[in-house]
Amino acid sequence: MNELPVPYITGHFTPVTDEITARELTVRGTLPPELNGRYFRNGHNPKPGITPSHWFKGEGMLHGIRLTEGRAEWYRNRWVKTPYLDDVPFTGTELEVSAAATNIIFHGGRYLALQEANLPWEVSAELDTIGPYDFGGKLTSAMTAHPKEDQVTGELHFFSYSPFPPYLTYHVADAAGEIIRTTVVDGSGPSLMHDFAITREHAVFINSPVVFDHAEHSGIPYRWHDDVPFRIGVMPRTGPAKVTWFDIDNQAAILHVTNSYVDSMGRVVLEGPRFDRSAWETSWKWWVGAPGYGPTLDAGSTFHRWIMDPATGKAVDESLDDLISEFPAINDVYTGVANRYSYAIAFPGAGLHGHHTVKFDTATGQQKFFAHGEGRMPGEAVFVPAAGGTAEDDGYLLTIVSDLTANASELLVLNAGDMSTVAAVELPRRVPAGIHGHWIEDQK
Repeated sequence: MNELPVPYITGHFTPVTDEITARELTVRGTLPPELNGRYFRNGHNPKPGITPSHWFKGEGMLHGIRLTEGRAEWYRNRWVKTPYLDDVPFTGTELEVSAAATNIIFHGGRYLALQEANLPWEVSAELDTIGPYDFGGKLTSAMTAHPKEDQVTGELHFFSYSPFPPYLTYHVADAAGEIIRTTVVDGSGPSLMHDFAITREHAVFINSPVVFDHAEHSGIPYRWHDDVPFRIGVMPRTGPAKVTWFDIDNQAAILHVTNSYVDSMGRVVLEGPRFDRSAWETSWKWWVGAPGYGPTLDAGSTFHRWIMDPATGKAVDESLDDLISEFPAINDVYTGVANRYSYAIAFPGAGLHGHHTVKFDTATGQQKFFAHGEGRMPGEAVFVPAAGGTAEDDGYLLTIVSDLTANASELLVLNAGDMSTVAAVELPRRVPAGIHGHWIEDQK
């Protein structure tokens, strides 16, 4: 019997039990005047009395903070009211029964709550649930929770994956939200594919040794298999759907990518946190609440780079840092092109005490930290460009920080250049540690 508490519903992850709205929040420091919009964050928040079998299976709850003209106008939190939450008779399809608990994006005039096994669920600018969204009937399969928006064309690139053929399907929606391409990607297998990447010319897919397995009974039927190779697929975004799969010598799994781009030698580069088998299986024990993960999650992914050379058909795996880190983020202007800086949560372990927000500089190998202090845990750092900024790191990092000691949370605004504090918005409650979110600027 596991004598430890179920980790994903205790401590920083303890669910809240109700929905509230609060207005005119207290701000410490001065909010940058260009921060006019909404910071939305998604995450698992099981209903009272429910303990899901896996962290990934908890019901989705959205938290939002509205900033305008130097004020924090409101905070609100809302469950995404899907049939998965309500447990009521439903006449739709299984694709619509989503926890909707992983991410939230804005595209084509719609706010979409995402979970990769299902269709998106549309919500309002005030986080009220509208309903499932299938792109006007053109999306007939699930949608990844990690779509990528091309910063030049405004296109949204995403994929569907399945444990059954076709294993992988690639989609493109134009800036208005109309699907303009749907392509089955040849050669993929039944891997757990949480994320992918784009360059300006390619879509980059990941096949890891974590594959569909009936024997996994946690509710997420995937397990690590040593006999399944780690491969990265590179496919042109336009023209024939011809994908080149590169075998990687070192086995690995990737949940989240940092970025991908084509280097000066014409090679395709992918960067992101990498799990080896030990780190993956230790993390999985935490996600399912199984014995063996320890009282804190002190094993996990580290920052890597993979370089795929189309001229030779070979790939190289390079370690960029040995910190235990996850939830990578960049200045989105650099999506698909070479970037220097990225940001992540650095977890306890690898010489760190407590949780830090870390800035990686891949040009120098240096790190800059913001230490959050005892009993405090940050969420994913979202980059927002500064008005008039010209450098890649001219901007701000927004993260919700949970404070167990004070039983409180705040929206922390950091200077992305030197990692200093700019301002903090005091939230009316402790916000559970969550998953992904976005800054959504007010529409002109």
